[in-house]
Amino acid sequence: MARYDMTGIGINLREVQDDDGKVRLKVLGLLLDGPAHSAGVRQGDEILAVNGDDIRGKSAVEVSSLLQGPNGTSVKIEVKHGNCGPGQSLEVQRQLVARTPVFYRLEDAENGTSVGYIHLKEFNALAIKDLVTAMKRLQEMGSSYFILDLRDNLGGLVQAGIEIAKLFLNQGETVTYTVGRDSRYQTTITADAAPLVKDPVIVLVNNKTASASEIVASALHDNCRAVLVGDKTFGKGLIQSVYELDDGSGVVVTIGKYVTPSHMDINGNGIEPDYRSLPAWNEVSKYISQCKMLRRG
Repeated sequence: MARYDMTGIGINLREVQDDDGKVRLKVLGLLLDGPAHSAGVRQGDEILAVNGDDIRGKSAVEVSSLLQGPNGTSVKIEVKHGNCGPGQSLEVQRQLVARTPVFYRLEDAENGTSVGYIHLKEFNALAIKDLVTAMKRLQEMGSSYFILDLRDNLGGLVQAGIEIAKLFLNQGETVTYTVGRDSRYQTTITADAAPLVKDPVIVLVNNKTASASEIVASALHDNCRAVLVGDKTFGKGLIQSVYELDDGSGVVVTIGKYVTPSHMDINGNGIEPDYRSLPAWNEVSKYISQCKMLRRG
């Protein structure tokens, strides 16, 4: 969960029980060259205090929330290196620890056509902003078509996926449906503005395209905005809530699932591609046109 935090100091904490039964909070992992690492925190260090407050008795979740805050502000932590010796006080500046998941370039296709290629590696806190930047720059560079590469994208922040799908859809078009026993989870999510891009799109998928990636792929496909190329997707479309328990552990409860605009259950089924290998762009345009005609009846 922590890998998608927008701000923080770049560490993951773990509760470790000593032989005497005492629970200590230790650094399980940290982002190399991140804020904490640069300040002197090392893997295995014990966290003793945050902003002068003793954190004994607090869970890893509670202490993680104390470490987080607005980008650019500082937090003081006391850590102990190893199992003995005094604690060391460090001041760490919070910063954006999420890395850009977007890679893009302009490619030449047949007949001198320019194609904007965008590889989206995951849906983290930066995905929407960086994808919009990439799309605008590619348009300025003369792109007439787009390839959105979602291969090996296992998902991430579902809301980021929903907002990214909206960038390609006309106002009022369905992104996804949510279904569940509770009426609160029976909703229709639609695009609420004009699309940023109207050009034909190829979405590349494989068996590691999952969750938020499948929401995006199905939304573009079912609304006749894109063709899917590659292999059948993973098939994960559950809505889950995480509840912290009194002992610091947690429980994940499935409360609903996502359904495609064409009312197909993603979970356990995956999405079949339209093509196994890249088609010609004139074939893509023809496929999308026929799709729109069938939708109009």
